[in-house]
Amino acid sequence: MAAPTRPDTSTAAPNTVAAPPAAPPSGRGRWIEDWRPEDPRFWESTGRQVARRNLYFSVFSEHIGFSIWSLWSVLVLFLPEPVFGIDPAGKFLLTTLPTALGSFVRLPYTFAVAKFGGRNWTIISAALLLIPTVAAAVVLRPGVSYTTLLVVACLAGVGGGNFASSMANINSFYPDRLKGWALGLNAGGGNLGVPVVQLVGLLILATAGVTHPRLILAVYIPLIVVAAVGAALLMDNLATARNQPRAMREATRQPHTWIMSFLYIGTFGSFIGFGFAFGQVLQNQFTASFATPLAAASLTWLGPLLGSLIRPLGGSLADRFGGARITCWNFVAMAVGAAVVFAASQVESLPLFVVGFVLLFVLSGIGNGSTYKMIPAIFRTQAQQSVAAGGDTQEADRRALRMSGALIGTAGAVGAFGGVLVNLAFRQSFMTTGTGDSAYLVFIAFYVVCVGVTWTVYLRPGARMAGV
Repeated sequence: MAAPTRPDTSTAAPNTVAAPPAAPPSGRGRWIEDWRPEDPRFWESTGRQVARRNLYFSVFSEHIGFSIWSLWSVLVLFLPEPVFGIDPAGKFLLTTLPTALGSFVRLPYTFAVAKFGGRNWTIISAALLLIPTVAAAVVLRPGVSYTTLLVVACLAGVGGGNFASSMANINSFYPDRLKGWALGLNAGGGNLGVPVVQLVGLLILATAGVTHPRLILAVYIPLIVVAAVGAALLMDNLATARNQPRAMREATRQPHTWIMSFLYIGTFGSFIGFGFAFGQVLQNQFTASFATPLAAASLTWLGPLLGSLIRPLGGSLADRFGGARITCWNFVAMAVGAAVVFAASQVESLPLFVVGFVLLFVLSGIGNGSTYKMIPAIFRTQAQQSVAAGGDTQEADRRALRMSGALIGTAGAVGAFGGVLVNLAFRQSFMTTGTGDSAYLVFIAFYVVCVGVTWTVYLRPGARMAGV
């Protein structure tokens, strides 16, 4: 739902268009002091162009971060058990650790935008991606200890933090009426890093073979350098985002912070968890059809690709129909999708199994977009309620921006931890039963709970946040 246009509060004379700020300087850290995206005259004359430039390069940097974060979901396919001595449970752990570290660093990465500026932190966070990439290139060879692989795999988690800082940064650039689209595009382009690195792995498996995993790293090291240098040349810092350091503490006292974090476990936690685990699930559950890493890699990229591409649609649908409504119905569909996967596993139907999993990826992408649209909508609703009760309009708007940025970081961190839970559920299910059936039942139950929470808090007649 489009937010009402806020009246222009500039000091310009009547009937005079407020002068836009000058282009951000090339030196002094490229700080923009005056940023008023809710002012339509400012937005059309200056804001749109600057915001779009920052958005597009934010997408590229976040894309590379996601690729590095999910790197080990591909590298495990280059670790045949006879050569490296790692069983399926050990491989699930190699993909679980980066997910865990990625969820943990999302909180400080969100703080970093307010502390250092969006442009400055993008430079730093992109450069940090060289650490896990170069480390993997050094140690990845037959004879390396499993402990060493665990440590190096864990380092890849820094790629998961890029999402939180990127989303908090872009949230500050766009007006409320466009946040669903902008955040959806930013996140969807970043999420594409998962299928792209899997396609790179597939290409290398098909051409060079299972003994050349370092070729993947040779592709990404130059791209990391491009991301860091490009951020320095093309992005900007917003001074208006510097007054957010205490917002995280205030956000933790908001019930909506934990409600939205819980819902994001169901959407993004599913997406990243399935993205990391899908190749191994195929190899373990349909061994005859996926006896080689190349066979598994030929399908693993499809679900993450579709889920990433459709994420902006989730944001756009939420802009039009309301984030809570789209999110609620999406969880209903996800429960159905998980039931399809469970049924396919029972009858050992590979085509139905793949269809069900791809459906889950697509729905998780839509849900990612719609849940993130709900976050600024919640605090915009609170701001409107505050103004209606006699509060100051500008102060309410500033609080809404601070709180939505803080909640984006918190929900991103907690939601990413859902990927850890997905991988642990698969690991335990395969260890105890030899199939993923127990995990699928847990997923169905969780999605049903998410339906109930979304309806009760945001859609039920009389709910204080109805209409979000």
